[in-house]
Amino acid sequence: MFGSRSIQKTCLLLAASCLWLSCDALADSYRKLFADAEPSVVTVYTVSRNAAPESPTGSVSQSGIGSGFLVDDEGYVMTAAHVIQTADLVQVEFADGWSSTAAIIYSDPAKDVALLKLDKLPENPRPARLGDSDRVQTGDEVFVIGAPLGLSYTLTVGHISGRRGYDDAMMRGIQAETFQTDAAINQGNSGGPLFNKRGEVIGIVSHIRSRSGGSDGLGFAVTINDAVDTLMAENSQWTGMTGILLTGDLAKALNVPQPYSFLVQRTALNSPSSKIGLRSSNVPVTIAGQDLLIGGDIILAVNGIEISPEFDAQFRQQRDAMEPGDEIALKVLRSGKTITLSSSLR
Repeated sequence: MFGSRSIQKTCLLLAASCLWLSCDALADSYRKLFADAEPSVVTVYTVSRNAAPESPTGSVSQSGIGSGFLVDDEGYVMTAAHVIQTADLVQVEFADGWSSTAAIIYSDPAKDVALLKLDKLPENPRPARLGDSDRVQTGDEVFVIGAPLGLSYTLTVGHISGRRGYDDAMMRGIQAETFQTDAAINQGNSGGPLFNKRGEVIGIVSHIRSRSGGSDGLGFAVTINDAVDTLMAENSQWTGMTGILLTGDLAKALNVPQPYSFLVQRTALNSPSSKIGLRSSNVPVTIAGQDLLIGGDIILAVNGIEISPEFDAQFRQQRDAMEPGDEIALKVLRSGKTITLSSSLR
């Protein structure tokens, strides 16, 4: 009896030792992965304007924070579109404290991906290595480095929980291929890199689905192949504008003379939308149970193409055939009157 218990105890101790060694080896691997990946990860700080009717200027400055990663030696940084879409100022900071302002080069809100260009380069840039997201499978181990709730360079670990298509209802209208992951993601992680176990970026963190407002194990990242295809396309651009599609009761309440239109919510300073003359909304209201800003321009058509559910596809086809110098004309409803705003394509 004594001998049997002794053997059982020895086996348990051996099993515990093996488990401890295994966990220690796993920790060592993530330490190395983090050390190798951290220099390419950046924290993205933004300043934008929010409507404030009580303010003398009608707006107030608001700061924001997200994440991103350096993709080459020339200073290009990938992040999420919603982090920078209407930013008046973008500042990028590396782990060693080095920072630079950045210009917004491209942004695609439908895909939720964006490309920045640093105004100055660090002395020894360490770009991230991009992987092939087509090879990723459900169950693969992944890790995220970002700034959740403003806590920069936080590491979280998890797995690929699934791959979501373009029309998946979970995507909140994002028209991109995405990975679902159980790696903890919170506000501030947006735009940060999703890495595989080889330290390659396989996705750009987009958003979470949560009942609590924090991480519930339902995080989503746009696949890196889809992001690269979007941002490197010749027709990629940045409008510097956010808005809302008006239809049904909303359209009727605002006296829009057609079934669909686009209400401008915010525009960034010095953005194409601002330069063409679009006016932002600044009056908060609730219409048909929906909170929004009104008082801004309502876009009815672009280059003769009326706003509709098919507008993106129709205009993208026309945009592909346009060249620098070609004119873009917007038909806009402003204060009850229809006007035309135009500008040359850069």
